[in-house]
Amino acid sequence: MRHAAGLLLGILLTPALLGGTAWGYAQAAASFDGGDRVITDHTRGSGAFALMAAVGLVAGVIIVARWASPLVSLVPALALLGVSGVFLAEPGAVLGLPARMHAPDDLDFGLRMLLGTGVDAMLGFALLVPAWAPRRWGRRADDEAQAEYYTPAGR
Repeated sequence: MRHAAGLLLGILLTPALLGGTAWGYAQAAASFDGGDRVITDHTRGSGAFALMAAVGLVAGVIIVARWASPLVSLVPALALLGVSGVFLAEPGAVLGLPARMHAPDDLDFGLRMLLGTGVDAMLGFALLVPAWAPRRWGRRADDEAQAEYYTPAGR
């Protein structure tokens, strides 16, 4: 049951991680002028950084949580790495996806930039690492201790 819930949560988190990061990137990029080295819109920039911090916090919890099924991190990792691999093989096919899904311009820009700069691949590899830990696939020690405690002595 833990892995089924992990699969569902991983499927739900994938677009949330992608969308939150991409929109935050686009808003952050629009909030400053790199040539003049000044922030042009403090409110937009603060909101963008807060959103990206929230996405980073969620990704960090997914990476280190012992209670989580490895599928919670494996599903988004494979999606991000798969899209990054297809981008390297056929950039035009992947870069056209946001426009075909009628994504808003800010989100479209953010998705393309994160993919093209390798941030999606980096996040994918960071989320892939926890899936290698054997302790995340088996039962937790607490579950085993509870099972022994509640098992009748005659069994």
